[in-house]
Amino acid sequence: MIAEVLTHLFTLQTLMALFVGVVGGIVIGALPGLGATMGIAILIPVTYTMEPVPALVMLTAIYTSAIYGGSITAILLHTPGTPASAATAMDGYKLTLRGEGLRAIGMSTVGSMIGGTISGVMLLLISPPLARFSLRFNAPEYFLLAIFGLSIIGTLSANNLLKGIISGVLGLCLALVGYDVVYGTPRFDYGITALQSGIQTVPALIGLFSLSQVMIQAENIGAKENKVLETAELKGRFLPSAQEMVMLIPNFFRSALLGLIVGILPGAGGDIGSWVGYNEAKRFSKHKEEFGNGSIEGICASETANNAVTGGALIPLITLGIPGSSAAAVLLGGLMIHGLTPGSALFTDQADITYSIIIGFIIANIAMGLVGMLASRYVVNVVKVPYAILAPVIVVLSVVGAYAINISFVDCCVMLAFGFVGYYMRKFDFPTAPVVLGLILGDMAEQGLLRSIIMSKDTNLLVYYLSRPICVVLLAMIILAVFAPVLMNALSKKMNKPDVASTGADANSDD
Repeated sequence: MIAEVLTHLFTLQTLMALFVGVVGGIVIGALPGLGATMGIAILIPVTYTMEPVPALVMLTAIYTSAIYGGSITAILLHTPGTPASAATAMDGYKLTLRGEGLRAIGMSTVGSMIGGTISGVMLLLISPPLARFSLRFNAPEYFLLAIFGLSIIGTLSANNLLKGIISGVLGLCLALVGYDVVYGTPRFDYGITALQSGIQTVPALIGLFSLSQVMIQAENIGAKENKVLETAELKGRFLPSAQEMVMLIPNFFRSALLGLIVGILPGAGGDIGSWVGYNEAKRFSKHKEEFGNGSIEGICASETANNAVTGGALIPLITLGIPGSSAAAVLLGGLMIHGLTPGSALFTDQADITYSIIIGFIIANIAMGLVGMLASRYVVNVVKVPYAILAPVIVVLSVVGAYAINISFVDCCVMLAFGFVGYYMRKFDFPTAPVVLGLILGDMAEQGLLRSIIMSKDTNLLVYYLSRPICVVLLAMIILAVFAPVLMNALSKKMNKPDVASTGADANSDD
């Protein structure tokens, strides 16, 4: 079987497909509004005439590389190319303004490669048992998972928790637009057909992060921040030092594991994985004050986690036919087109093809890191373009990206509306990330709650939840996520409070 796998992988067609997938994925991911899902959907027709292995290797390479590509514009322009790069934008852009964009991209490249490679190895080794575990999640578990995702946003808004909660609630309210999938009742669509399917996440994201940023920058064309952006010297080394790599080892593995778990759970994509990894890195960090102000730890966590999601999403896809993300759902169509039906047959009757695709995915992550290392020094020159030229380009790409998702003018209007919302939120110091996460998790939370009520029948809902072991674990995680920041702050103040009685005695101490 090993010989057959090597024969499939090391053909000219497969290697060319791998290279095209990696380079194309990085470019597609870097362009705001495109992303992995669109890249895969566009190139599936191209794979019709290809053999299954090179076709699926190219599609999976696009998947993982697009997630990494989104970090480039997130770091340099504060414009996440994909939703998974929203967390990266917070710290990456701050580093770019300080002239350390090269260092930020280097950390993103290393983290993405490590996260994707680890998830690929886990996909190869333990996909069947992990996939079986994901089947144990039902409506109650999905509801609590969504609440957990919303609870960690509170910790990211620690500077003003009230404004963070308001932003999150706004996102949840916006998630109610469209048909109720449980009862089929239209809500808040105001007769607009395009809104019956709900507000699309990508146009909302482009508006909140990209268009609002253009408005802020255009308002201050001659301001200091714009001058820094235009003339920033991207100094420093690209790759992290050996000392930094050693210090970040726990961060790498923790974020990769979290991203893998999030990826396995259907509906939770790279955006959620990125925030979860970022939040946990902040929780364990000794330098919490740097998060949001240019933290290398934050970039490491978010990029490692969001690329680890890709391998996690492929686990239930390949073994059970359950896509863990929208991109994985499109990949499912690619599998079907090439006559590959997910399930046990892939690991028995078509084992050589399946393992070739999985190993090709691992190689794609390594190749992505190498290409990123070679290309980064040229990509960073984007920041030298005058903002007066760059702003219209970003606006055009944003409009095209929003329109191309569903070929809908309404999505452009949604992007514009969210652009103004994001602009005024920035002006009044409201965090924008909770809006997006509330929009993403709203459907999962609503469906999970309504179906839980139906499933519980006459049983008290709280008792029903407590009777499910996984729900108990998730409830404990939610409680910890909500109260841990408060407890840690109290403990920190207590530890830093000077001891009056011993002040005199310790005054002359070298300790």
